[in-house]
Amino acid sequence: MHLTLANHGSYPRIGDSAEEQLLRRTIAQREKGEKTDEDLRAAEDHMTELALREQIDAGLDVVTDGLIRWYDPVSHLAGKLAGIRIAGLLRFFDTNFYFRQPAVHSRIERKQSLVVDEFLFAKRKSSRPVKAVLTGPYTLARLSMEEASPTNGGSGGGASGFNRLLDGYTAALVEEVAALAQAGATLVQVDEPALARHPEDFPQVERSLAALAARKGQAELILALYFGDAAPLYEKLQTLPVDVLSLDFTYSPGLLDRLRSGGPKKLALGLVDGRNTRLEDASVVAKQLERIAQGAGLDRADLTPSCGLEYLPRDRAQLKLKLLATIRKTFLGSHR
Repeated sequence: MHLTLANHGSYPRIGDSAEEQLLRRTIAQREKGEKTDEDLRAAEDHMTELALREQIDAGLDVVTDGLIRWYDPVSHLAGKLAGIRIAGLLRFFDTNFYFRQPAVHSRIERKQSLVVDEFLFAKRKSSRPVKAVLTGPYTLARLSMEEASPTNGGSGGGASGFNRLLDGYTAALVEEVAALAQAGATLVQVDEPALARHPEDFPQVERSLAALAARKGQAELILALYFGDAAPLYEKLQTLPVDVLSLDFTYSPGLLDRLRSGGPKKLALGLVDGRNTRLEDASVVAKQLERIAQGAGLDRADLTPSCGLEYLPRDRAQLKLKLLATIRKTFLGSHR
């Protein structure tokens, strides 16, 4: 089985050194009026370049921009869309991180790029392929609230209200996926962690992903599930109109057995825990890969952290990425 090493998505924006504190300092100084928006963009650029360099130095084949410019996985996208205001803080799933909740008051519209410029910057600065990452329409809709307004019938909530949110976010992200493909993105990942928590909504996610897939051009569309058990959904996930399934094994103890049924999709195997500072034993993970290769009959797969790495201290995130290379070397060594 050929293994490609890839970052999942986010990378810590802050570390212990003075250089790694640059973005935090700049944000604080801008709030005091001591720095400008241009200063903030320069700090974000620098930290993005640093994140790219550390991923490449760790031996990854596919990198991301680290989502360095993202305040959180929800408001970074929703806050750029018309028809939405950003409200209070809520916990992001069962993590110790928070997101600013979008409040949708009128028709959702994409009037500017969401991450295209960020992707193009990373693409210019990286010697490795850059994967673009988007929080998916379903998860955005699940984590948003609808405010009463004349354009939504005067009341928020309910099934019809949720479907309006999903349709609005889907239409906006369809345009973003198309723009990313036009900008040269070959890999576009759509994160839908909420699906594993609400498997009953599978048909709605399927419909949303079909709209995105129709505009992806030549790019590979990756669906990422994490923070929930994907095992009960595994066979149904194989029917979705995506090219790659990125799965979090740390939340899915039965997933290894489910993979025995195989499937046509390429898999991104989240076998390294992106939320736990403990480093996995490379030989143990290599044996899991062997079991997957034999059971699922895969000839190629990605090896990734289980989720974004923003939940770890920066030094541990670096070690997790370097561990991926050690695991691949161990796995390949067992086949000589």
